Amino acid sequence: MRVYISLGSNLNCPVAQIWRALGECARLPDSRLIAYSRFYLNPAMDFPGQPHQPDYVNAVAALETHLSPRVLLNLLWKLEQRHQRTRQRRWGPRTLDLDLLLYGHLRLNRYELILPHPGLHLRPFVLYPLAELKPNLTIPGRGRLSQLIVRRNSFGLHPLPPWWKRCPSRIQ
Repeated sequence: MRVYISLGSNLNCPVAQIWRALGECARLPDSRLIAYSRFYLNPAMDFPGQPHQPDYVNAVAALETHLSPRVLLNLLWKLEQRHQRTRQRRWGPRTLDLDLLLYGHLRLNRYELILPHPGLHLRPFVLYPLAELKPNLTIPGRGRLSQLIVRRNSFGLHPLPPWWKRCPSRIQ
């Protein structure tokens, strides 16, 4: 089954966090990393009364897997934990965020897992890297990816230069 996973980080050297997570995704059992997008720099969402967050680095990976959606999701959560992910507040800063975006054309609505990911069509930091991997993709229940992108401004999303593979002391 072809699956797509979003990767994001804005703490503890985000570029290195994403590279490490891609390597870990490549080693998931019964799975194979097929491709991954460029890395994108994305402004964090700020909320009134909460401190400003650093910008995020985001990417999307494509995998072929024989794992069930639930097993895959559990393995992704374990990867987040290995990166010291804490869930102190919703949309707060994080060392690593892994979201299962799509699992083939499966539509699923369970308490712990909704497929396609319910925010996929609203997030430029997911739509743009996903379009790099599969521009003619159709999102079940949402339509063609190319049309979803037309409806979404990039909101400050910028691809990182391809040479940027080191861990900068801070992201500009």
